[in-house]
Amino acid sequence: MTSEEVAALLMGVRVPRQPHRNATYRPAPGSHVPDAVDWRDKDCVTDVKTQGACGACWAFSALGALEAQVKLKTGKLESLSAQNLVDCSTMYGNHGCNGGFMTEAFQYIIDNHGIDSDSAYPYTAQNGTCHYDPATCAATCSRYFQLPYGDEAALKDAVANIGPISVAIDATLTSFFLYKSGVYDDPGCTQMVNHAVLVVGYGTLNGQDYWLVKNR
Repeated sequence: MTSEEVAALLMGVRVPRQPHRNATYRPAPGSHVPDAVDWRDKDCVTDVKTQGACGACWAFSALGALEAQVKLKTGKLESLSAQNLVDCSTMYGNHGCNGGFMTEAFQYIIDNHGIDSDSAYPYTAQNGTCHYDPATCAATCSRYFQLPYGDEAALKDAVANIGPISVAIDATLTSFFLYKSGVYDDPGCTQMVNHAVLVVGYGTLNGQDYWLVKNR
């Protein structure tokens, strides 16, 4: 990973002072939460993308959640356009390759009545002029829910019963950049979020609980 890509990674999440807020997710009484979930097994997760030296993790994270919902509703799995969000959602407080936030991405898609496919509006890893085309709209979004802050039980329920979930993490530790395989666990991790990823499942390995995460 180049130094430019590291910098882009670390400035990808910009939490707005007054983010758009929607309903809070509450687990349904008696909801079933299995011991392990992997949405890849249900073909609800698109391929990992190459983000490059552009802080667009917020866009990839938000779209990953929407892609899964489209798959569950229509049976079609298709990559949506991160570049569409990079170029077109600046009026929502996002800053393209200089960072953004997932709630603002969802709100843009709601207000815009859709988002293009990645094939129609491909990713360039740089800021550009908005050229959204309703004719190539690949998905819409009517609403989104937010999880209670720091509530891992609610996150587990949502992953089990709703689908992949867009989240933000602390990605500043050197150990994160050096990760290759296995369960990543660093006690130095903080609650200062700066990088957006997609939780696509969870489970337990050798007695250690883990979240299964798609990074871009």
